[in-house]
Amino acid sequence: MIGGRAEDPDHGVELLWREHEPEPRPGLSPSRIVRAAIELADAEGLDGLSMRKIAERLGFTTMSLYRHVPGRDQLVDLMLDTVHGEVRPPAAAEDGWRARLESCARSGWELRRRHPWMAEVRGSRHVPGPNVIATYDHMLSTVAGTGLTPAQVIAAVNLVGRFVDAEARTSVETARQERQSGVSERAWWGARDTLYQRLDSYPTLTALWEEGGYDEPENPFEFGLARVLDGIEMLIASRSDEIRDETCSMCGKAIQQPTSGRPRVYCSRACQQRAYRRRRDG
Repeated sequence: MIGGRAEDPDHGVELLWREHEPEPRPGLSPSRIVRAAIELADAEGLDGLSMRKIAERLGFTTMSLYRHVPGRDQLVDLMLDTVHGEVRPPAAAEDGWRARLESCARSGWELRRRHPWMAEVRGSRHVPGPNVIATYDHMLSTVAGTGLTPAQVIAAVNLVGRFVDAEARTSVETARQERQSGVSERAWWGARDTLYQRLDSYPTLTALWEEGGYDEPENPFEFGLARVLDGIEMLIASRSDEIRDETCSMCGKAIQQPTSGRPRVYCSRACQQRAYRRRRDG
């Protein structure tokens, strides 16, 4: 760690949003360090990620890495942004917001299956880079024209993102336990007879068990994603009903909504400009 830069989020922004430098043939660069770190994390997870191991892979000293990437947290941010560069929005938009948002969720899920360490990243203060922002912006665009308020658009997209992260985290933790124990999840639970003998006094659980509810469980990702999208769809429908009766917040006049496209918030361009000036001037 050099000169405290590892604790400086603004330096992290400079690293993430730097112009891509030409690769020097014999030497180090942030991108070479990041690629080696991704390979290491793919193989060993974040627990196995260290500057020492990366340096060994590249054939350099550990301290030489710190001249390019000042700390592990900033390295993880660079890794996240690099793998998000693997996500490519579809060339032709699918029909409807739901299909497009679902496609984003599935892309994120597949990305985490290729790089399981992404689910191990903790904390809410990871500085996003251009690839992360591009992915997020595309997700926002899928529901931006549905009639939801700006805050609801952001909340809906964040909800989908948190769902994907949570399912990926569960998958990673399950796989880790299976590796450490050498016993599959199904086999481990199948051997818990001493527990099952004590469950007869719980009637609902027992009935569901006897009716085969645990024999072929729902796929948690598929089931959860569909239910999350159902909820957003219900919100959009209710919001559409509300918009029909809305009035302009600047002048109180009724707003004549278009038959298609993004709903109007103000009755006229003049009211929209007045609202902008009011927000700008505080």
